[in-house]
Amino acid sequence: MPRFLSLVRIEENTIDMESADPGFEQRMGALFEEITKAGAMVDTAGLRPTAEATRITWSDGQLSYTDGPFTETKEVVGGYAMLQCKDMAEAVEWGRRFLAVHPPQWKVGLEVREVEELPEG
Repeated sequence: MPRFLSLVRIEENTIDMESADPGFEQRMGALFEEITKAGAMVDTAGLRPTAEATRITWSDGQLSYTDGPFTETKEVVGGYAMLQCKDMAEAVEWGRRFLAVHPPQWKVGLEVREVEELPEG
């Protein structure tokens, strides 16, 4: 069964957990439990702020390192979920439901991509 990576995209420093409604964490927990019971959840996590990150770039045969925060980047990856689904439509449906539990004032996006599996052997 194919795997799908959902990259959670946020505008860093615009999402504040204190602005979440009281039921947000309960709704998210219930959804994660449902995805897990359905056998679709492989792994998920939020990511630390870009202020604690390092970007490594390869260009013209040279490595360069840039410590965060990455102020030139408006949107960053704030988390991920690795799902195992029958097809892209199922992965997108889980993503739709994930976004729908967020507070309406937050701006959150998902990029859902199928994982290209390496051939065995």
